[in-house]
Amino acid sequence: MLDGLFRQAAMRHERAIALSDPPDRHRITSGLPHRLTYAEADNSVSAAAARLRELGLQTDAIVAMQLPNTAEAIITLLGILRAGMIAALLPLLWRKADIVRALSRINAKALITCSRIGTTAHGEVAMQVAAELFSIRHVCIFGDAPDGTVPLDDVFASAKIKTAPPVTRSGNPADHIAVITFDVAADGIVPVARSHTQLIAGGLGPVLEGCIEADATILTTTPIGSFAGVALSVMPWLLSGGTLALHHPFDLDSFSAQQRAFHCDAMVLPAALLAPLADAGYLAGCHIKTILALRRGPERLADAIPTNETSLVDVVTFGESGLIATLREPHDGPLPLPVGKISAPRGHSGAVPIVEVARSKDGTLMLRGPMIPQSAFPPGAEQRHEPHLNIRPDRFVDTGYGCILASHGQSVTTTSPPAGIVGVGGYRFVMHGIEAIATKAVPNASVFAVPHAVLGQRLVGSSADRAAAAVSLNDHGENPLVADAFRPRGSSAAA
Repeated sequence: MLDGLFRQAAMRHERAIALSDPPDRHRITSGLPHRLTYAEADNSVSAAAARLRELGLQTDAIVAMQLPNTAEAIITLLGILRAGMIAALLPLLWRKADIVRALSRINAKALITCSRIGTTAHGEVAMQVAAELFSIRHVCIFGDAPDGTVPLDDVFASAKIKTAPPVTRSGNPADHIAVITFDVAADGIVPVARSHTQLIAGGLGPVLEGCIEADATILTTTPIGSFAGVALSVMPWLLSGGTLALHHPFDLDSFSAQQRAFHCDAMVLPAALLAPLADAGYLAGCHIKTILALRRGPERLADAIPTNETSLVDVVTFGESGLIATLREPHDGPLPLPVGKISAPRGHSGAVPIVEVARSKDGTLMLRGPMIPQSAFPPGAEQRHEPHLNIRPDRFVDTGYGCILASHGQSVTTTSPPAGIVGVGGYRFVMHGIEAIATKAVPNASVFAVPHAVLGQRLVGSSADRAAAAVSLNDHGENPLVADAFRPRGSSAAA
């Protein structure tokens, strides 16, 4: 299990640095930057697990978390797992409306966040969510905890801490659900549950393709609010047993300072930032052995430019269904996706099976394999006609992405996102859902998507009073990317 991987690393070198916060933490949230050894991190994980048990939460209780890319996020995730519970990872830009829609599907019992992320008072948002959802029994806060919430800052205290009782499970503990992430399909928000085994399989591809070695230092700019965030950040760190340096996206000065301070072996970056950072000289002379370039729009993979980075791994994600990691040859563009079974590292006799790719009769890309969920969540979602992953009887998950086969039939090119879905950075929206939300908040408002070089797409809103429309959408607790569609250019309030 994931906690077992962490405990092994802690036993091997307890005095080594396990986690390091961004140096500009004050920009992100309250408190001084953490720099935790494995022994300190292990104590904090135990303290977090014990606190959850003290609240009366039971084994397999679902605990939602929405935290910035700081040590609190990693400690909380591992604490939830050590307590024998399930972590529901919420995207950072979700506000009350999206969180309520998502958590109402999964019967979450607690919600963990911090008092602020950027300029947004996430502690207040969490309390608003709890007021709407009867199932949420506890709101836990890092930072300034309002009355009625559970303060969590003391899990980092150095004094002797309590430990949670051991968790006993039937069967293979690694096959139990560890994490829930949230996808978006044409009919709404889709909870996607994964076991410890599936998360490990998801991390193996990037680790093996990128040749990330034991005790590696990894600098990540990807928060853990998605499967990709866990597979590219937490899993390489746990599998290597090294140091995880956390960068909350995105500040160039902080990013550069972390590069210099840690002499990183691997780096996780959005693929769209790779060329601008290289052109600006931020990647020159940094001695990074491996760059994991995250691309959330697989239909744009073929447009990626060649690079002279010596070890670049293209990681394409298909919503929350799965991901594929491919080591790119120097000075070449990305390789097409092969049809059939993919193992990592490719071309090696001892390669490990990672995922299988196929094209459906409807021309959409399908995935199956050890990282791919095998059943819908919550159980019975199909029978209740709730939004769920499209899992076929042969265990392939239909991602909904349009694709075409090469003439030789051995590779496939993704051509379009799922019908009706808009992708803005790492966030997916149902187009007709955005229009309905905007119209409900502001009569006669309209919203549409336009291409964007970095984000893939961006939203643009139209209204007689755009500023008032943005305020109204914000007051309704909608995603700030939707509200910002109506703001005058240069006045974004998203944080």
